[in-house]
Amino acid sequence: MIILIELYIRSFRTIFKLFLLAIVPNFLFINAGHTQDNELQEIMQARMASLQDTGSLYIDGEKLAAFRLIPELYTKRNFSLEWQNTSKRNELISIINDIDSEGLNPDDYLLQILQKYNDRYGQLTDEERADFDILLTESLVRLANHLRFGKVNPESLDPNWNLDRDTGNDDPLDIIQAIIDSDSIQAFIDQAIPRQPFYKRYKKALADYRKIMEEGGWPAVPSGPALKPGMNDPRIKLLKKRLQIEGYLQEPTSGLSDYFDAMLEAAVKEFQQRHGLDADGVAGKQTLEAINVSVKDRIDQIRVNLERGRWVLKDVHGEFLIVNIAGFKAYLVRENKLIWTSRVIVGRTYRKTPVFKSAIKYMIFNPTWTVPPGILRKDVLPKASKEPAYITDQRFEVVDDEGRQVDPDSLDWSGYTGKNFPYILRQKSGPDNALGRIKFVFPNSHFVYLHDTPHKELFGNPERTFSSGCIRIENPVQLAELLLNDKDKWNQQKIADAIATNKTQTVYLPEPVTIMLLYWTVIIEPDGIVNFRKDIYDRDNKVMQALNREFNISLPSGLPEKYNN
Repeated sequence: MIILIELYIRSFRTIFKLFLLAIVPNFLFINAGHTQDNELQEIMQARMASLQDTGSLYIDGEKLAAFRLIPELYTKRNFSLEWQNTSKRNELISIINDIDSEGLNPDDYLLQILQKYNDRYGQLTDEERADFDILLTESLVRLANHLRFGKVNPESLDPNWNLDRDTGNDDPLDIIQAIIDSDSIQAFIDQAIPRQPFYKRYKKALADYRKIMEEGGWPAVPSGPALKPGMNDPRIKLLKKRLQIEGYLQEPTSGLSDYFDAMLEAAVKEFQQRHGLDADGVAGKQTLEAINVSVKDRIDQIRVNLERGRWVLKDVHGEFLIVNIAGFKAYLVRENKLIWTSRVIVGRTYRKTPVFKSAIKYMIFNPTWTVPPGILRKDVLPKASKEPAYITDQRFEVVDDEGRQVDPDSLDWSGYTGKNFPYILRQKSGPDNALGRIKFVFPNSHFVYLHDTPHKELFGNPERTFSSGCIRIENPVQLAELLLNDKDKWNQQKIADAIATNKTQTVYLPEPVTIMLLYWTVIIEPDGIVNFRKDIYDRDNKVMQALNREFNISLPSGLPEKYNN
């Protein structure tokens, strides 16, 4: 029995030793892990304290832009690391590596620094791990902000800008944490920042034109006399090759002749149509200028318009009317379907139509026209001082501040300027009224609205900058019917009948309809056909310069006030 007990004790001691040998290393490892986590937390806490105290933190020469959001983020999670998951780190770096497909610069999101840290992740010191984690979070904040609002703040380029640049009721702290915690960063971003189909078409066009540039671009066609059908000219071979590379001409590359044939004429016409030129099939001065724009410049033009897409397309939904100032067209969209389009006339280059957002609330049939201060000062008063009969001939009424009419012949028009003119000048309604027969009203501080025009002949011009800032619509009756959206009460015939009475009538829309006056120099049709337009107001270059500028922490972020940088 004693022998059996001793054997049992020895066996128990052996088993206990083996148990200790098994658990002690794990126990030591667990303690070491906790120690390591504590050290990382202390390092992170010190980093965040410094950032909060000074408002500034440099890591690898990069100054943090999100200096208010990042400390709150790490404080909320007790200073533990965000990016422990290897696949999540790799996914973010992969997204940044491909961000040029959005027309953005990967260096703005610290790509090279992140790759450097990620490549040697297993050898990083605790300080480096903390810095890497902070940089990943900083990169994500920049990325999410730029994809949501655009890199360039449009307000810095245009003081009239009034489209939304805030996150609504969503706290960006929660948004960034949700992105990090999501199963897929890309899927989360795609869902959180929905895009209209237009945006994907711009990305596809950017990729297509970059491929053309990678393959050598296209040749320039030397200037000279216009190239016309039936001509022979050495430049015609270059013209054919140029149009062939962009896809306008399907003629085989080998054996291109110097003869301007019917196939080339059709290709030139198509090119002219897609560039807003008079499609006469002749490669004259304006056509050759457009043909000789380099593929790099076309890529930049697409990038600029992709950025404009980030400014506005996230908030476009329901029913809305877009006026493309540079494209001279208006588009009515309902439930993501284009239901109406029309040619428009916009402001002259020295009286630019502003970019802004509002809502059409009502329309006026047979409107009178109260001359706005700018037109009164610059146009009407100078004409009246030279030709007093001008006021009567144009059917203007002079009204004092109590609403009483004043005889225009009793006034000395040569003594008035815009500032000292004490009356209101109002043109009577009728077919010759400057606003035509219909005026669409939406509140704004620019005295801008949509309206009909008695000068229909101007719509035949390819470049339509003839107004003093308002937008003239070619088919206003069609638009009125669609906006009123009640064919029993307001079909086109009944609208025409109301106009025929010559009585001024105000008609309210069932619901206000959003209108956005925007500026797009690249238009991509649903089938993917790319159309370029002239930058009539010279606005593209400013956007391009800001887009190419190195990431600037002083640029407004569009975040709520407590996170503004």
